[in-house]
Amino acid sequence: MLKTRFAPSPTGYLHVGGLRTALYTYLLAKQNEGKFLLRIEDTDRERFVADGTTNILKSLSWANIIPDEGVVLDDISTPAEPQVVQEGSNGPYIQSERLEIYQKYIQKLLSNGDAYYCFCDKERLDNVRQECIKNKVQTKYDRNCLNLNLEEAKKRIKNGEKYTIRLKIPDGVTVFKDMIRGKVKFNNKTIDDQVLIKSDGYPTYHFAVVVDDHLMGITHVVRGEEWISSTPKHIVLYNAFGWEIPKFAHLPLLLNSDKSKLSKRQGDVAVRDYKNKGYLKDALINFVAFLGWNPGDESEMYTIEKLKKEFTFEKIGKAGAVFNLEKLDWYNKEYLKVLNGKELVNTCLPWIKDEVWFKNNNLDIDNTGWLEKLFNLEKNRITTLNELPKVLKFIFKLPTYEKDILIWKKSDLKTAKKVLSELKDFLETLNEDDFNAEKLQEILVPWIKEKGYGNGDVLYPMRVALSGQKNSPGPFEIVGVLGKNEVLKRIGKAC
Repeated sequence: MLKTRFAPSPTGYLHVGGLRTALYTYLLAKQNEGKFLLRIEDTDRERFVADGTTNILKSLSWANIIPDEGVVLDDISTPAEPQVVQEGSNGPYIQSERLEIYQKYIQKLLSNGDAYYCFCDKERLDNVRQECIKNKVQTKYDRNCLNLNLEEAKKRIKNGEKYTIRLKIPDGVTVFKDMIRGKVKFNNKTIDDQVLIKSDGYPTYHFAVVVDDHLMGITHVVRGEEWISSTPKHIVLYNAFGWEIPKFAHLPLLLNSDKSKLSKRQGDVAVRDYKNKGYLKDALINFVAFLGWNPGDESEMYTIEKLKKEFTFEKIGKAGAVFNLEKLDWYNKEYLKVLNGKELVNTCLPWIKDEVWFKNNNLDIDNTGWLEKLFNLEKNRITTLNELPKVLKFIFKLPTYEKDILIWKKSDLKTAKKVLSELKDFLETLNEDDFNAEKLQEILVPWIKEKGYGNGDVLYPMRVALSGQKNSPGPFEIVGVLGKNEVLKRIGKAC
């Protein structure tokens, strides 16, 4: 059975690059009736972030990327804070809980001569590095401790000396076939004797990832391009243990517009940041899917369900993918446009429900139909959901405005007020049922023509009187939300 994994490190919040890796990994599993596993690689204790794991799981759950096995949230839907739990028969799935397992396997490498103890301290290692730089050669460990007798090493450990354990890289070459890049070849002389166990007793990524992937039955490893140079070290480990080597796929880098690597230092890159700014999950998933992948036609709109059917690794490019925020904005606007009914209300309501002006008013805020009309006012005009409080506040609280903005083109304020006064008198004769967008338009347009006015002479000052703004939704749509009493009140105030 095909089995993939996403194995983030909780040294921060889930990055959009991590979301892309998780998405591609998830899609590969789902397309092949396989399993998608989530493991937490928390062996970097210096950069560990306390709520990093919870954030990663919440972000993936929000994006509908749900693991079949591994570290999960017990119930993301409950109001209470969900708990991190582990599900499956291959655990623990958190690396800091697997230290005994790593000790077992490192002893096998030591016994077989595939790894060795290293007692070089930081000062010596720094000197070796500086010497390499001075001589303009590759910076790598000089194997000072390679030929230490195993018994002698154990005596030094017993005497309290600090140590690490390094991988002994064999002579020869390491070759593997990458699912995206094809044949990749490394001369083993260029590969450093990687530290496998650090001085604090924790495994490095390179050792733990191989042991975990094997024991958890991972058949396909999907990760970023930056890990290509580490792959031969991992293959050496697989060979040392006599284990089957999984298939590898290394994704292209994510780049800023200036072609530099996308990083936290250059702006918001965490999934949470985009969620908090009001980007829809479908828009972000669609956008991220195209960062390196191209379906080969002009199709651009892909839900995660559609991606499950049509996504292929064969159409992932090798070149870095530019993170174009304008394109993400475009996707978000497109997905906002198609929101309707309860989905529209449920998506938009959380962004305004805590505003004082929303809670303290006489409008029909408990009516789902009314709320749908409210959000339809602006859904085609905004880019992100966090704009809603600003653009919808006028419905609940008419802003103070200068009367001069009531003037249409070459008209004047006196004429604008006269038109509004006549409009108010006419609207008072109508029934409450007439105050919806479609019906009022059918009634009002003939009246405007009958009075000898142009549409702009009436509808422009009407819209400004209702919104208190130069730029706002159309007057008929606003009327459909405000209702007769509030419409007459606002027009009367403008006269």
